[in-house]
Amino acid sequence: MRGMPFGKDGMNSFIRRIGGKKALRETIVDRFPLHYDRYVETFGGAGWVLFYKPANCMEVFNDYSRDLINLYRCSVNSTDQLIAEIKCGLNSRYEFEARKKALKAQADLPDIKRAAYYFLNNRQSYCGGGESFAGRPCNLSGEDIEKKLHEVRDRLVNVVIENQDFETVIKHYDQPNCLFYCDPPYYETENMYPDGGFSREDHSRLATCLSRIQGKFLLSYNDCPQIRGLYENANYWIESVERPHNMAQRYRPGEMYKEVLISNYDTEEARNAVMQLSIFDTFGLNDTDYEEETE
Repeated sequence: MRGMPFGKDGMNSFIRRIGGKKALRETIVDRFPLHYDRYVETFGGAGWVLFYKPANCMEVFNDYSRDLINLYRCSVNSTDQLIAEIKCGLNSRYEFEARKKALKAQADLPDIKRAAYYFLNNRQSYCGGGESFAGRPCNLSGEDIEKKLHEVRDRLVNVVIENQDFETVIKHYDQPNCLFYCDPPYYETENMYPDGGFSREDHSRLATCLSRIQGKFLLSYNDCPQIRGLYENANYWIESVERPHNMAQRYRPGEMYKEVLISNYDTEEARNAVMQLSIFDTFGLNDTDYEEETE
């Protein structure tokens, strides 16, 4: 059962990742179907949508990145050890480059140390990409990081965490009462995710896979002819949305980025229900009051 979204009380992610859905998470959750009892994120990334939505059913979080998923697992299974390891890290270019080299070489590191390296370089790099040292203050030694990681542990403790190709996960968990939220690398940005296991050809593979599922899906993408061409001829709902272009704000303040939300169900039903429930909450009405006033 879906329940109401958290709204402003939802959690924030504890990491950054290019393409994160902080700006669109409310828009996305408001379009979830009214009823589902299994929720699967196939391209989890920073988890902005998962952390924002209520923990109201069985949840599965998947990403192809080995290091990203190792961080999630250690956050749940070894929280205090991970915190201690993170606190040992310095915000310095030398250490940043050493950690990056170890991660890229797939060095034989203990899982907790690897998770700490990934987390530190995520927080200390430009846009969370882990490639370029940002050179800005980043205090990870205080109580804030302890509080945040304990919140992450509590939120993820009952979540199934996967590290598989998207098609494998979709086929494994698919059933009529399942909702898949898919946020793949956007068209022509595939090379921004060298650990993502997603190529230009995989856009078509994803479209084919989703066309065969029993459950429901909501898909977020950049609005471009290539992606519309993959989905417009099917019986899908396609909605245009905009969000601030985060990577351009420093140089072009106020610039917006066009995206599309694609689904195999009517998202208007969910949006109308959320609006109606919000009216009830605001004015203290119940269903009977509403029926009487509209007769």
